[in-house]
Amino acid sequence: MTTAGKLFVQCLENEGIEYIFGIPGEENLHVIDALLDSSITFITVRHEQGAAFMADVYGRLTGRAAVCLATLGPGATNLITGFADANMDLAPIVAVAGQGATTRLHKESHQIVDLVSLFAPISKYSVAILEAEIVPEVVRKAFKQAQAEKPGGSFISFPENIAGQEVDAAMVPLKVQEPSAPHPNPEKIRQAADIISAARYPVIMAGNGVVRNGAEKELVEFAETLNIPVTETFMA
Repeated sequence: MTTAGKLFVQCLENEGIEYIFGIPGEENLHVIDALLDSSITFITVRHEQGAAFMADVYGRLTGRAAVCLATLGPGATNLITGFADANMDLAPIVAVAGQGATTRLHKESHQIVDLVSLFAPISKYSVAILEAEIVPEVVRKAFKQAQAEKPGGSFISFPENIAGQEVDAAMVPLKVQEPSAPHPNPEKIRQAADIISAARYPVIMAGNGVVRNGAEKELVEFAETLNIPVTETFMA
């Protein structure tokens, strides 16, 4: 039998995920169980905030989104500090939280919090999986959003009854595709060169995008060739 939880883990493998940082709980057990037969290493933490910060740093160092996992309610809210830090500092991260069954989301049930709305202001993409069949699409979009310029956070709420539903064994993850970087307009490059050449006291303000795109060497060569001083933004 293939469940939505197993399909979810297959989608994470398809995204190249090596580690998940988090804490097991009742509402995320279908995902935890699926990890037993997975190539992904689950790293248990003492507190969910630590899981979010570990995923945050992984994203900063690799440029690829890592996953932090929590259960519902206070488990999910404990992710917020580290998750918001990653999103504000343009580090790719995907947070996943278990959620109570969809049959009790409409009422004041134990530890039920509207997690999608809670994470929406601090993420690029915040969504709940309410149908098992949309797992591949949601996971692919979450990683695409998290890793696209400017990178940031994607949040997925995964209700326990949806994670336990059976799915067609023929369902597979969506193909990972990365769009080609756009080429600048040559006329705009010439215009920029003219402005720099005419400037009396030019200064280069280097941002975090230089680091994210590995353009340090080009920045140094540009500054030294034109003898322009460089200063950095806070996160650069």
